[in-house]
Amino acid sequence: MHQVVIVGGGAGGLELATRAGDKLGKKRKAAITLIEKSQSHFWKPHLHEIAAGSMDLGTYEINHLAQSFWHGYRYRYGEVVAIDREKQTVTTAPYIDESGEQVIAPRVFRYDTLIIGIGSLTNDFGTPGVKEHAIALETPKQAARFHRRLVNACIRAHAQDAPLRPGQLTVAIIGAGATGVELAAELHKTTRTLVSYGLDRIDPGQDIRIVLIEAAPRILPAVPERVSDSAMRLLGDIGVEVRCGAPVAEVLPDGLRFASGEVMPAELVVWAAGVKAPEMLKDFGGLESNRINQLVVEPTLQTTRDPNVFALGDCAACAWLGKDKGVNVPPRAQAAHQQASHMYRQIVARLEGKPLKPWHYRDFGSLVSLGKYSTVGNLMGGVVGGNLWVEGLFARLMYVSLYKMHELALHGFTKVALDTLARLITRRTEPHVKLH
Repeated sequence: MHQVVIVGGGAGGLELATRAGDKLGKKRKAAITLIEKSQSHFWKPHLHEIAAGSMDLGTYEINHLAQSFWHGYRYRYGEVVAIDREKQTVTTAPYIDESGEQVIAPRVFRYDTLIIGIGSLTNDFGTPGVKEHAIALETPKQAARFHRRLVNACIRAHAQDAPLRPGQLTVAIIGAGATGVELAAELHKTTRTLVSYGLDRIDPGQDIRIVLIEAAPRILPAVPERVSDSAMRLLGDIGVEVRCGAPVAEVLPDGLRFASGEVMPAELVVWAAGVKAPEMLKDFGGLESNRINQLVVEPTLQTTRDPNVFALGDCAACAWLGKDKGVNVPPRAQAAHQQASHMYRQIVARLEGKPLKPWHYRDFGSLVSLGKYSTVGNLMGGVVGGNLWVEGLFARLMYVSLYKMHELALHGFTKVALDTLARLITRRTEPHVKLH
């Protein structure tokens, strides 16, 4: 059978593997294999809620092995480290467990169609101290680590006899894109809930300081200015400090240094500024990549130097058809969702010997959740036929629908409807903030 190998089980890769497995793998029209270095999947736009402690990871996590069993494709645990385009194979690294024992030896997988969808990482732009002292929110493990440190910081401050030192309960979030803004709002809510559980020696209004830092002149620089202004106003109303036009020169063990030379003490520093594709894609098998390591693809999602290798999601540099030359599709979950659907049709076309079609990105706008306080954004394209600014309950419903589209692609309507109902029923009995 035609061998389809998908590398990366993020939003786009897992949706593609699920649909291809259901439609092609189960009917033995093609062999679908997903290679992923994590054993479970979590929707990345929700990581700020794990970090804040307002979401239970176990409720929303998807086990790759179980998903592959139910949807007709093979899941192989591993990290791809090399490609042989002439032999049409990819090689995975050995897997060594925490005790130092080799669980899986290096393996080689043959492909007829290869799709790379390994997502993106935060871009530290070479800023000193970021890798050593800041926390990135790229994985559930990192988000959970941040939350543990946040809870421990509050417990330590409550239990100590000495006065709080400068910056002891300060959280500095560097990067005021969607992740940074959403994390700031969610932390404002959850830290106050956490303190209300009995940490009565902490005054959240006086002692807890959340600072959102952005090098650009305004927060949310990638969205319309009206959305940015509204989010800025809401953050100000709830007491989140915002510093725009303030590039960070260095992250310190106990704070950070601005380019101006000013030093700000902080207990926790989150780096949420910029994105780039993983380093492994730089000159990956001679494929063309750009300055942030994304694989450059044609409108058909084929890489420019190999028609058998495709890329989608954040790791693909895809031209935005209909825009000015040089403008690429932004790294958003909605883009990965659309590319996964289009890539499935490309696989079918290859199996049937038909020509491939170009992919056209449909921009449905940008939505930013500020937790219980509000949701702001703009809707455009196919939703309203123009550009509509939205806020409040309607915006919140649209924001939730983005994740529901992802769930529907992975599980189908019946399971999503039942799971949603179960969550609504049990929500009142669950703690509002996780304490571990």
